[in-house]
Amino acid sequence: MSRIDLRTVDLKAINSMTKYPSIPTYHSLDPRNGGLREECVEFTGPVTLTEKVDGTNGRIVVLPDGSYLIGSREELLYARGDLIGNPALGIVDALRPVAETLTRVAEDERITVYYLEVYGGKVTGASRNYTGSRQVGHRLFDVAELDDPATLLGWPAERIAAWRDGGGQRFLPEDDLLSRATALGLAPAPRLDTVAAADLPREVEKMSAYLADRAPRTLVALDGPAGPSEGIVLRSADRSVIAKARFQDYERTLRRRAARR
Repeated sequence: MSRIDLRTVDLKAINSMTKYPSIPTYHSLDPRNGGLREECVEFTGPVTLTEKVDGTNGRIVVLPDGSYLIGSREELLYARGDLIGNPALGIVDALRPVAETLTRVAEDERITVYYLEVYGGKVTGASRNYTGSRQVGHRLFDVAELDDPATLLGWPAERIAAWRDGGGQRFLPEDDLLSRATALGLAPAPRLDTVAAADLPREVEKMSAYLADRAPRTLVALDGPAGPSEGIVLRSADRSVIAKARFQDYERTLRRRAARR
């Protein structure tokens, strides 16, 4: 088994290959004004709806030898054994106990990346929707397995970024993701429903009403009354298609349309 030595490895490459890719909005965004257009992402078969939690993306990168890194969406913040970690948004404090439970000496050479939404505390302006006492929580929303990291580490930065943005990361499909979460004792993002793709609203106005019906309040409040949710994430069963639908996008778009009438 190849060993990845954190003292000598190219951490910029590790950071790039484990970043979470951007998720498109279910209805496409108009680049001119940020409003939603009527074109939407095409799904087939069953579609899983999960709550979109309003926090910040964190990741735990578990290396083949059981060491780990903790990062935000854009940068690595901490490596196992660091005396001082980057305190950005409380991600390290929230995820370090989780990371310690995930480490192991692997029997293969892959890198496994756990993506968790860290929320509450002072993470975002929406934290009050989840806690009145600044508690911090986290929910697992994706897991990626990088099967040949040694090869990736030999690529130039531009090639790694193109590979990632082109869908090169292998994410666990829905059933495997839930099984992994159960086995590790990690709470996943709340599952709201599984629906047929043909039953998804295609019009912006109807999708706005659909959000209000499916996800009016958060299901992951840490204390006190539950505030509004941010929206939903839609995923095909094999995770080949994924999109997000946020209340704020639909509310902004419909306000603008009403103002023009």
